Amino acid sequence: MTLRDASCYNGAMPYLPTNFGLLEAAASDYETSRVAVLPVPFERTTSYGKGTAQGPAAILRASQAMELYDEELDGEPHVQGIATLPPFLPEAFDMEEGFVELQAEAKVHLERGKFLVTLGGEHSLSQGPVKAAKEVHGEIGVVQFDAHSDLREDFEGTPYSHASVMKRIVDAGIPTLPVGIRSLSAPEARLIRERGMPVLWGHQLDQAEALFPAMLDSLPEKVYLTFDIDYFDPALVPATGTPEPGGGHWYPTLRLLRRLFRTKTVVAMDLIELAPVGGHPASDFLAAKLVYKCLGYLWEREGRKG
Repeated sequence: MTLRDASCYNGAMPYLPTNFGLLEAAASDYETSRVAVLPVPFERTTSYGKGTAQGPAAILRASQAMELYDEELDGEPHVQGIATLPPFLPEAFDMEEGFVELQAEAKVHLERGKFLVTLGGEHSLSQGPVKAAKEVHGEIGVVQFDAHSDLREDFEGTPYSHASVMKRIVDAGIPTLPVGIRSLSAPEARLIRERGMPVLWGHQLDQAEALFPAMLDSLPEKVYLTFDIDYFDPALVPATGTPEPGGGHWYPTLRLLRRLFRTKTVVAMDLIELAPVGGHPASDFLAAKLVYKCLGYLWEREGRKG
């Protein structure tokens, strides 16, 4: 499923009954919404557990049972407008060509001034909206919440693997700040060491609130947030294909995200690698609530408009 004709965004988007938050049409109209949510059920290179193609739909379903009042912010962030787009899948079988298609799709919405939330799907897809954000916004950095460094040159025969996505982003000249990393290969560790790349390691998460601000200072003013759900401790989020022991917890992570949105201009984000487990919706609800919390911090940063 693809959206090729940018002119289709010149008017109101059709109301989608499966939209994020189950919002009324007036609160989810594309033309007036600050936020556009793009589901991308793309899965091709997952190397252990499968199921990330079902992640976007599970997040949307969970969001529809979510309270829209945020007690931390004492308000309803959805008033800024959250439009949900139809699912997007590249037409090309070649992965490089497919990601060019996704980049073009993301660029349409970023050029319309939307805060784009891409829901995956596997992590390899992040390179499309990241590169689109760079095209539209110029110099950007990427903050990566993740268990894995994803810096392999290639994996299982392709340089476009989920395990190589951050290498493709680094190769594009985009500075990064990974948070929560606790799984990587020796060549990836060597690359980090030789290039002096900043990393907030998983074993440092108990010190993250002290370390994070100075590390953020090394990034450009505008940043893209990529959030791999396996960043969290698997006791909290078991529904992911490559869970790693340790990891983040809910409230400390929210404090880092609020600091990120207050300190930097976050121009877009993705949430990827949710692989829903039937009958166990807790991970789906956490993912939906995490997106909404980030949109709340965006709303706060921009003066609670709406």
